Amino acid sequence: MSISHRQTASGRPLRVAPAWVGAATPTADSPADHYLLPVRDAVWIWSVRRFARLALWALPAAAVLYGWFTVGVNVPPGPLPVGLLAAWLAAVSLIALAGLLAGSRTRRIALTGLLVTLAGATLLVPLAVLPEEIAGEAFAMAPGQVHTLIEAACAFTGTGVLLLGWAVFRSKLVNPADGVLLMLAAVALGAGSHAVKPLPTVGALLMLAAGMGLAWTGGRLVPRS
Repeated sequence: MSISHRQTASGRPLRVAPAWVGAATPTADSPADHYLLPVRDAVWIWSVRRFARLALWALPAAAVLYGWFTVGVNVPPGPLPVGLLAAWLAAVSLIALAGLLAGSRTRRIALTGLLVTLAGATLLVPLAVLPEEIAGEAFAMAPGQVHTLIEAACAFTGTGVLLLGWAVFRSKLVNPADGVLLMLAAVALGAGSHAVKPLPTVGALLMLAAGMGLAWTGGRLVPRS
């Protein structure tokens, strides 16, 4: 493929790429131009993958804040802002993880796990922020049933993270041990208030280890030419 050179306003040569680039190695029975992508699409895909690799570092940060929240250390903002910040960082990192697994064979499991996790988190956040009486009025139920709904939201969120961990384990794209750690952390997340006191903190440490591994290996992933 020839590349033409033109002069810019500053006099420097401008390198102009051809209109199409290869996205993947075609198979023997496929047309030669079936796997060609426009340059703008290839640049967009590369930018999305770069965002996903960088956003994975939000998972260990969320694990640190969640561990801080489970220990119960008194901080000036209070425990609620720390928990909300941890949930936001975890949501960003899990979206990035599902995007990184979009090109793997477990993309459907990853997408299902992401949707289940977001649904559980969407239900859990207002229940955790609002008082029990106000939450009971908002959900049209008795105040005693709000606690049961919180447990169900925790179990729903943990199930979604468990599916994401299974997708990581089966993807053969990153280290499968990180998927095992993420699944073990999901058990602690889904246990809710039924967990013994050290278990949520242990779950945060497991999530920290999984997040560090995923961010490190994910940052070194390069798509095939």
